[in-house]
Amino acid sequence: MAAATRSCRPWGSLLGLLTLVSAAAATWDLTSLRCNFGSFCECDFRPDLPGEGPGLECDLAQHLAGQHLAKALVLKLLKAFVQDPAPNKPLVLSLHGWTGTGKSYISSLLAQYLFRGGLRSPHVHHFSPIIHFPHPSHIERYKDLKSWVQGNLTACGRSLFLFDEMDKLPPGLMEVLRPFLGPSWVVYGTNYRKAIFIFISNTGGEQINQVALEAWRSRREREEISLQELEPIVSRAVLDNPHHGFWRSGIMEERLLDAVVPFLPLQRHHVRHCVLNELAQLGLEAQDEVVQAVLDSTTFFPEDEQLFSSNGCKTVASRITLFL
Repeated sequence: MAAATRSCRPWGSLLGLLTLVSAAAATWDLTSLRCNFGSFCECDFRPDLPGEGPGLECDLAQHLAGQHLAKALVLKLLKAFVQDPAPNKPLVLSLHGWTGTGKSYISSLLAQYLFRGGLRSPHVHHFSPIIHFPHPSHIERYKDLKSWVQGNLTACGRSLFLFDEMDKLPPGLMEVLRPFLGPSWVVYGTNYRKAIFIFISNTGGEQINQVALEAWRSRREREEISLQELEPIVSRAVLDNPHHGFWRSGIMEERLLDAVVPFLPLQRHHVRHCVLNELAQLGLEAQDEVVQAVLDSTTFFPEDEQLFSSNGCKTVASRITLFL
């Protein structure tokens, strides 16, 4: 306890002043002010990363099937970002791939291993266009998102913002986030450099699938597919899609993304892996007849090769209940 007191002494006079200000104006949020003026405020940010126990790296290795590129890229960028005491910009990731390939799963894991409250943390903010931005005609009203993000970053610079189904966001909305994603020190008086923004979409999935299919046909190992092959075609698919949230937002054009993260389509053995994981989560032993029944009920494509799951692992949990 004494050590904690000593570490706070350099801030004693400032915190004393802030306490007086708070008492004089009850509407001021003392915690927010401390986060703005000091780098020591981490809210409930408690990262559990590689080298610090089993944590995120172990969970990804066990449960995220078939995604060597996504796992390696996300872990590398996240570790470097978290270990940097003064990053010069937020971490901004855009996840792309076919449905059920693990994009939402890896996002939920990041929340779980970065924040004490996981997805329930008051500093983890999840946006769905169907829920939060359902009417394109209300685009001007939705642009209040800028003030909302600013307010939450003022309360806690260590915030995580998840934007799901970017393919369904009203075009023009994401441009309000541009000031928060670049390398400036502050925006509107708010220190935002320790924030994380994750954007999720299916855009680019068809292009990724085609590269994976051509690799299989040419007998290349799946693990030989590189980020350099996929990043340009995924970026082009996003820029050419007028229905994507990044359409004419300037976010990709100004290179505000730290990475485009591709998710490969899942093959039969990957779906089997998902079934076994789900059974283990239910506390059940592997049952060959259940595993085979789920695989037999899964649709694969293309029609001739029957190579990739049309829904990835998205429907595995619901299918298992049908065969238990």
